[in-house]
Parts: sequence; structure tokens; C-alpha cells
Amino acid sequence: MTSVTDDLPLAADFPKATREDWRKLVDGVLKGAPFEKLVGKTYDGIKIEPLYPRAKGVAPVMGRPPAAPWQVVQRIDHPDAGIANAQALQDLENGATGLALVFAGANGARGFGLEPSAEAVAKILKDIHLDAGIGIELEIGPQSRMAAIHVAEYVKSNGLDPGTCNIRFGLDPLAAGAVWGHSPYTWDEIAPAITGAIKGLAGLGFRRPFASADGRVIHDAGGSEVQELAFVLACGVAYLRAIEGAGIPLKAAQDMVYARLAADADQFLTMAKFRALRLLWARIETACGLTPKPLFIAADTAWRMLTQRDPYVNMLRATMAAFAAGLAGANAITVLPHTLALGLPDPFARRVARNTQLLLLEECNLAKVSDPAAGAGGIETLTAQLCDAAWALFQESESAGGAFAALQQGVFQSKVAATRKAREANIAKRRDILTGASEFPNLHESEATVLKAAPIALPPYGGETYKFEALPPIRLAEPFEALRDKSDASLKARGARPKVFLANLGTPADFTARATFAKSFFEAGGIEATGSEGFADPAKLAAAFKASGAELACLCSSDKVYAEHAEAAAKALQLAGGRHIYLAGRPAEAEAALRAAGVTGFVFAGGDALAALQDAYRRMEQR
Repeated sequence: MTSVTDDLPLAADFPKATREDWRKLVDGVLKGAPFEKLVGKTYDGIKIEPLYPRAKGVAPVMGRPPAAPWQVVQRIDHPDAGIANAQALQDLENGATGLALVFAGANGARGFGLEPSAEAVAKILKDIHLDAGIGIELEIGPQSRMAAIHVAEYVKSNGLDPGTCNIRFGLDPLAAGAVWGHSPYTWDEIAPAITGAIKGLAGLGFRRPFASADGRVIHDAGGSEVQELAFVLACGVAYLRAIEGAGIPLKAAQDMVYARLAADADQFLTMAKFRALRLLWARIETACGLTPKPLFIAADTAWRMLTQRDPYVNMLRATMAAFAAGLAGANAITVLPHTLALGLPDPFARRVARNTQLLLLEECNLAKVSDPAAGAGGIETLTAQLCDAAWALFQESESAGGAFAALQQGVFQSKVAATRKAREANIAKRRDILTGASEFPNLHESEATVLKAAPIALPPYGGETYKFEALPPIRLAEPFEALRDKSDASLKARGARPKVFLANLGTPADFTARATFAKSFFEAGGIEATGSEGFADPAKLAAAFKASGAELACLCSSDKVYAEHAEAAAKALQLAGGRHIYLAGRPAEAEAALRAAGVTGFVFAGGDALAALQDAYRRMEQR
């Protein structure tokens, strides 16, 4: 049988393109530069080629049932139980098909969270029909672990059949220990406690899964895709062993564990990561003598990519993340509202988070095709490479004695720390761009609205009998945001932000490119850039600088103009009181002469922007 397109050879009049043809064209553009310049690398050292052939002989990675939508999950995390209930009902009435009940002290609470008492649970769940197909996911921590029991008791006390309630209980002491960096018990003591809870819940008739292998811990701490996958495997296997050790057959235990992954704005890596986890888990199931089943994977859009500054860009990041997770077969997706890094999101932010998913499902029909990445050379290759590297790290954790022992020995922490250091260096140098924070800042943005609420006061999590290096969550924009906070404090105290005068030389054709760069560079740190016309006369330039009231000056022009006028301009700015003079661009062999003329620093693409901005504040504070 032929398709309707078989008689439409649209490319028949063109010669067949080959990789060699493409390579010749690329070499012409590179003009002698090495081809490796086009090859990227992930933080795991995996190479990303610019072009891949179609992958042949591959099958789709099965996740959700064919054409089935994922659960549209909304965070419920307001400390006031009545408000939390109202939010939950509104979300369900407007398209959400699942709720993430985030209790105070949980890994994903982000400073707030629900009260974990029985009374609060009853208020939060009031009028919510738990047996109507709604997905409920519990996020609990050491201080809120009783919340799972309270939810189960609420179901029973209301006469509901636990088997009709779709609840993921989120039991995950390994992730909690990784975040906190300590545990009051050994794994030999923890395992019976978690399996006892699982057996109790299963005995009441609740549907599985119960235990969560939470890779967000690694992602939140700045880790890589391979590290996140390996941690999920290590935790998942630890729970499987514990459940089997409690007398539950592996075939039943198979459905009792699920995974959580972070989805970020890197579409292809996110898709490859989700696909890789399914393949890796199937490998574990096979090794256990089980027939593989699609692992339930819940996705959260990434915490670490959120910015406090220009938070509306977070909407775009979340859209890409949800898009990638949905295409890669995630069973449930929670979009973090775009203002979450600022506080509790208001109704608008919650609506946007909910509608982001609804648009992808209802308008874009993303769920209609199962694993659309199947056969795509780039994503298939990435998936396979992630599988190989993650399996090797998982084996390393197994050699250490399992997930808990690996945490005690720092197997995961040491690797996460190295990746985080490399990531932070690239953020500082703006190689990894955070739009609105490290690049293209808006100093005049309006303040986003968040709800006012006091966090729940919880008792401290004690029992530091077994200590290991903690994996606390970070946000990548925090260092730049700290500088913006200094700028805001100056504005509040003095009525003005710190300023840099853009000392433009020559014509607009000469200075516009570097003046634009310098403006974005300094304003990423909250130092307001004041523009100027192009100057040829050093005396007029110095007068304009003095009139600007700026603490700093930055020469901006072309290399040709610098060669003729930069030294004279720098001397004039210095005589006019410019103690800290920068030049936009690399100095090359002219550095010594420029510094002698008064230039104290150079700003250029690839330089350590964060260090330069921090130094600028130190210089201004010395005045």
C-alpha cells in the first residue's frame, strides 16, 4: 500500500544531498576553524554533534498508554489549609487533573508548604472527590511524614474505597537524607519503617505506588542528567530490595515504586533523560526476573532554572520543560509557577502554570503521538549515551553498598559538587545564559505579585547520628540576583542606583555593538548604564562623564578607534575623577599601555562577568 505522498516526489529535481556535501558547506563557513568548534558537550562530557543521521531499527520507548494525556498536576502548598482547599478546588474546576500536596519540610516545599496535621489534611481535602480519578501526589519530609497516614485515615473515615483513590504517597527517606545531609537511623533501621508503612497502606487497599525515587534532589543541587538518573536507580533499587525483604513478592513490589525527575529548558537533554530512565528501569526489572512495565514518572519543571528577576521569562522556561517532559512520556507534570522563587504564587501565576499544560495538551495535541523522538538520530544517541553513563555510576553506588552507603561515602555528592562548580563557572562567564538575570536585564521591571503568608513552624529535624555531605537546592541566578539586591538597596537608600558611564568613542557604527554589550553586562549586576553620544574630543568626553554623576566609566568603540583614541580618552576620564575605568573588548597587546593610561579593567564576552561585577561593587564601596 502506498501513501498519498508517493506520487509527489517534491525533491526529485534536486540532487541527493550527502553528509560530505554538507561538510563542504560547513568548512566553507568555518574558514579554517576546526570542525570540533561545532561539537557541544554536556556536563557529563557527552558530545553533541551538529548533525545526526536518522536512527534505524529502533522502537518507541513506551511510557503512557497510546494517546493518553499526562496528569496536569497543580502544587497545593499554602500554609493556610482553608486557602489551600480553595486553590485545589479552583484548579480542579479549571482543568487540573491532579494535585501535588506539598507539605512543610518536604524537598520541594520551597520555604512554605501545608500543615501536616490531621485537622489540616481534612480541611485541605474537603469537597475533593478523591475517588473520581484525580491524581494525588504527596510531597512529605521528615517532619511531615505523618501526613501520609493522615491522608489514608481521611480516606477511610469518609467511607471511600482506597482502591479507587489514585494516590502516590511519596515515601522517600533517602532523598530527605540527601538534602538534609544526615539521618537519625541506619538504612537497616529505615528500611523496616518504610516497608511497614507500605504494607500498612497496601493492607488498607490503596493502589500503588508508595515509594518515590526522587531525582530532583540531584538536579536541584546543580547535578547532571547522568547523576540524576543514577540516583533514581540507586534509590529505586534500594526500595525494591527493602520491599522484597519485608516479604512482598517482587512482582507486587514492581508497582510500588515510582520516579520523579526534573524537566528543564534544555528540550533535547530533558527528552533523552526521561527516555533513558525508562530503558534503565526496564533493565533493572529484567535483571530481577520481571517482565518490564512502563515506570510511572512524575515531572516537575526545574527549580534551579527559576529567576526572581524578570520572572515572566520563567513562563518560557517552564513551557519548554513541560513540552519536553510531555513528549518524552511523563505520566504527570507539575509546572512550577513563574513567581515561585519570589514567594507563594498568586491566582494569576497559578492559572498560567495550569494553562501552560492545558495548551500543550488541548491546543498542540502533544499526547497524541507516543514517543515522537523515536528514530531521531540526535535524541536516540543522547538517550543511549545517558543510559551507558548512568548505569556505570549506578554500578559505582552499588559497589559502595547501595544508595544509603553511597551517600555516606560521598559517591554522589562529590560528583554533584564538581558539576555544580563547572555550572556556576559557566553562569558567571555567561556561557550558560539566564535571560533577564545574567543577560538582557531589565532594571525598570515592575514588581511581581505574590501572596503574603507565614510558613508553618516545624520542629527541627534532629537525630544527626549518621552525617554525610548535604545536597541543598540552589537556583543558578542567585549570585547575579544578590548584586541586583545591592542595587535595589542603593536605590532605596540614596534614591539612585550605582551607575556606569558608557564613554562612547567615534560614530554609532563604531561604538553601538560594544555599548550594547556593556549595558547588558553592567546592568546584569544592577549597575545602571548611562549612554552618551560618540566623542572625539577627550575634554568633551570628560565633561559628559563628570555631569553624569556615574561612579564608573566604560570606554566603548571599535578596535580601530581604540588604537587611535582610547589612551587619551582614558587619561581624560581619570583627570575628571574616574577612578575606575573599563574598556569593552579584549585589550590584546595594548593592555599595558591602556592600564598606564588609567584603564582598570576589561569587559568582554567569555570573561568572568560575575567576578568583574563583584569587584566593581567593592571598588565603589571603597570610595
